[in-house]
Amino acid sequence: MDLARFRSPLLAGLMIAALAPAHATAQQPDARQVASPAAPPAGRFIVKLRSNAVADAAHAAPERIGALASRAGLTLSEAHHISSGIHLMRVQAQPGGEPAAAMLVRLRADPEVEYAEPDQRRYAYATPDDPLFSGQWYLQHTQASAVNALGAWDLTTGSAGVVIADLDTGVRFDHPDLRDASANRLLAGYDMIGPDPDGSFTTGNNGHGRSADASDPGDWVSSSDTKNPLFTSCTVSNSSWHGTRVAGILGAITNNQTGIAGMAWSGWILPVRVLGKCGGYDSDILAAMAWAAGMHVTGVPDNPYPARVLNMSLGAAGSCPAAYQQIVDELVVAGVLVVVSAGNEGGPVDAPANCIGVAGIAGLRQVGTKVGFSSLGPEIALSAPAGNCVNTGAGQPCLFSIETLTNSGTTVPATNIYTDQTSFNVGTSFSAPIVAGIAGLMLAVNGNLTSGQLIARLQSGATTPFPLSSDSTVPACHIPAGPSDLQTRECNCNTSVCGAGMANAHGAVLEALRPIAAVALPATVTAGTNVTLDGSGSAAACHASISTYQWTVVQPGSNPPTIQNANMAQASVLAPSAPATYTLMLTVTDAAGRTDSAQVIVTSSSARTAAPARAGSNACLAAVSYTVPPPASAASSPSGGGGGGALDVLSVLALVLAGLASAVLSPYNSRCAASSQGRCARR
Repeated sequence: MDLARFRSPLLAGLMIAALAPAHATAQQPDARQVASPAAPPAGRFIVKLRSNAVADAAHAAPERIGALASRAGLTLSEAHHISSGIHLMRVQAQPGGEPAAAMLVRLRADPEVEYAEPDQRRYAYATPDDPLFSGQWYLQHTQASAVNALGAWDLTTGSAGVVIADLDTGVRFDHPDLRDASANRLLAGYDMIGPDPDGSFTTGNNGHGRSADASDPGDWVSSSDTKNPLFTSCTVSNSSWHGTRVAGILGAITNNQTGIAGMAWSGWILPVRVLGKCGGYDSDILAAMAWAAGMHVTGVPDNPYPARVLNMSLGAAGSCPAAYQQIVDELVVAGVLVVVSAGNEGGPVDAPANCIGVAGIAGLRQVGTKVGFSSLGPEIALSAPAGNCVNTGAGQPCLFSIETLTNSGTTVPATNIYTDQTSFNVGTSFSAPIVAGIAGLMLAVNGNLTSGQLIARLQSGATTPFPLSSDSTVPACHIPAGPSDLQTRECNCNTSVCGAGMANAHGAVLEALRPIAAVALPATVTAGTNVTLDGSGSAAACHASISTYQWTVVQPGSNPPTIQNANMAQASVLAPSAPATYTLMLTVTDAAGRTDSAQVIVTSSSARTAAPARAGSNACLAAVSYTVPPPASAASSPSGGGGGGALDVLSVLALVLAGLASAVLSPYNSRCAASSQGRCARR
């Protein structure tokens, strides 16, 4: 598919998608799989004692374990050596049902203990039974850039309380891997495409304006369409079914012995239609972003199922427009994560992926190098697989396609099918939903995470460094000098242009499971008076709890101030005299030993921290309940997605007058047959 079709002269790179709501009716994982890590067993611990010459004698170890139990106030039931000085220590339940976390605190505080951990259960990885999963290399862990969804699914397969919005071409509601007789991943969504500047509904391609029918009628461009002044810059092409492809990656019905696996097995996808023939307008996309997040949009019924994640696999070249930055800023405040594809030109990051506060996602080859077509730059948060074909021979299979859902119709819908190595699927459009789906898994275990915290933990979970190509001729990627500085061949990624690292679903969910440290501070500070440090607003992940608080002095290293109640949620310190400054640290630990920290700067007249005052109280998200309505009619709702709705002409005209409808945005996907050099070359 020629990428020229997806470029508008003004903003030819904006990718937009919103995370859909997680669905409770999706089939459950393997019975061995746990939805979230259980609390550690109350009386089983793995303990390593500190080494010394006398105590290392084999006969001395049982005595040392017994003495340790006695000092900790525990009654030992069993102790035996495992290996390398590691021991199993089983103790009797304590009166009143003392939790394991409290026992661990005492064991870890003992000077003879090197470490103590709960003796937790482990489970076989949940491997979906979807027959095409074997071809979904990007979800596995055999290729360098694959995201190890298998590892993440061992921790969670999603939550019925998570909604991910898919801002795209709409979706095929009748695709059996999104909705069938036993399961449904789709909310009704909305069609936000308004009239064209000439008053027609040509872009929408369904004969009407905004409505409750978010189904995709097709976005083909014919030779006669290109004679329309609206589409003179467009390329003749078949329908892309782009929104359905993205939705499949976000959350195809999984473990149903059909088709492919989605990133999140449970939860909801909210389809919001913003792209039609030859892309879509800023005015519609901006309204859709607000609507998907639960904000009011004039002339449109409010969204009853606000999304926590928006996936936007669309975009256009240029800097971030002020209107997009404003909406993004509002979404960040509302706790909504916006995930956007970087673009497929191989140059600077497109808008809105380059807006401050979004997670811009670049594309990787299977070996972890940047794929030629992916745009890149310092605005990228992290990178994920975008697909590449390795081979360049005509008619050969595309070995590393991003397999997902699609439709066989070249214009109007026909048979619902899947992409494969022949009808392949590559582009940064598909890097973004991989990351958006990971974010959905993160929210499933910790619904308190804000947009910024999600991005930070996605990045800290991407622990594997970018690999270097074994081919010495592959250059290092560099920051684009300008719009014409295109890197359309494979290059070795670095953190300056490809983000913090390669997306890792398992690492990201582990990061999401950590608690969130929060600190409330007094509004005023006076030298020599007590400054109250309140960490009680900290919160653990879903089904977890904070077990300890610890305040420490980071600076100054010499003559540090005394912290009163340093092991309590609320502590205090005397404010210094000018010009002295104290840097303090709060570390909170949950019952499983997971930690988070927050720094506090105290001067003679102020106290400040980047931590929130409160972490939130919604770690376990409430399930979204939704029943599929019957189609209004065959004409208004051909795929069961709903129908009707008023045309919002005044809203669109207002946006046009404000200068927001000047750009036509387009989806990002590419094919190896595309004309741009090096798009699928190398490996």
